[in-house]
Amino acid sequence: MSSTRAGAPVRVASVPANQIYIRHLEHPNPGGAREVLRLPDPRPAGGVRSVQSRWWPPAMLSPEWVRANRHAFDLMHIHFGFDAADPAELRGLAAELRRFGKPLVYTVHDLVNPHQPDPGAHRERLEVLIPAADKLITLTPGAAREIHARWGAEAQVLPHPHVVDFASMDRIRSSRTRTAPSRPRAPKRIGVHFKGLRPNMDQGILDPLARIVARLPGTVLQVNIHAQPLDAHSPEYQPALARKLRAGAAEGLWELQAHEYFSEPELFTYLASLDLCVLPYRFGTHSGWLEAALDVGTHVAAPDCGHYADQHPSIAEFRRGAGGVEEDSLLEAVEGLLRRPGLPGLDASARLAQRRDLAAAHRRIYARLLAGS
Repeated sequence: MSSTRAGAPVRVASVPANQIYIRHLEHPNPGGAREVLRLPDPRPAGGVRSVQSRWWPPAMLSPEWVRANRHAFDLMHIHFGFDAADPAELRGLAAELRRFGKPLVYTVHDLVNPHQPDPGAHRERLEVLIPAADKLITLTPGAAREIHARWGAEAQVLPHPHVVDFASMDRIRSSRTRTAPSRPRAPKRIGVHFKGLRPNMDQGILDPLARIVARLPGTVLQVNIHAQPLDAHSPEYQPALARKLRAGAAEGLWELQAHEYFSEPELFTYLASLDLCVLPYRFGTHSGWLEAALDVGTHVAAPDCGHYADQHPSIAEFRRGAGGVEEDSLLEAVEGLLRRPGLPGLDASARLAQRRDLAAAHRRIYARLLAGS
């Protein structure tokens, strides 16, 4: 595939490599010699920030790493993590990649960073990476249009791969399609998860959502959140929110579940327990959480910020105005999804075929860049 290393796999300096999206760009059953080899994440120079991000901050995003490792990789593919580098460092990185003839691929996951309340810092980094990239990829047509409108650049649209592993996906979806006529009908479970209250989480969605669920017979609202904001001994404690969530649970407005960060199996089980997942986002672009919900057959209602609704045609979109969620729009989305028969999303066999296509598409992109075409 490479003009300089014919027959050898393309060696990709992937930023990061050990993340579920990137892992699921690999061919599921490669067989024989691998055509793409993503380098493992180097040990972070600044130490590991969390057990959920063992690659953070990514050591590859430095001119020094490129110089020292230029014989070990053929091209660089950036996905996440560049908020650890300032724009000057990214310009230096791009210059070193050009100097050594290493193409740069950038997959634009986030046009707005969901972890940063001020979009300015992320925008500054996009202003470096998007013009510097030899190839742009994004996940939805809407994001591609936005990239073209803002930068005049073309981005190839390749959909988000599956999040749930195929065996779990097949088992969960099969169990949800089986019926037990003798078993009493359970209430429809509508879930909203505030996770660790990252900046794009809209706590204001809770009251309109509770009013909506109260109007719908046979429905229950389940509110999940990480334990720390409700723990008075944690530095992340939010006393006003803790009082509100516990009071609403005591009044029967919702069921409250506070817990530690989910493992992948725990996340999949949680999402499969819901009939409908409501995304409480104020801003953002794309969502892997959304993909996991669809993988297990759970409907998703998403806000009209970003390009969430572009990720799958089954997603119901609700509007956000200057004052937050438009309640009538949210009601329409929730009611519409609860009426839909069957399971949304692709089943395991369709996701498997999609993953093969994604692996092949990335192989072609890398081959063309290394061939200079």
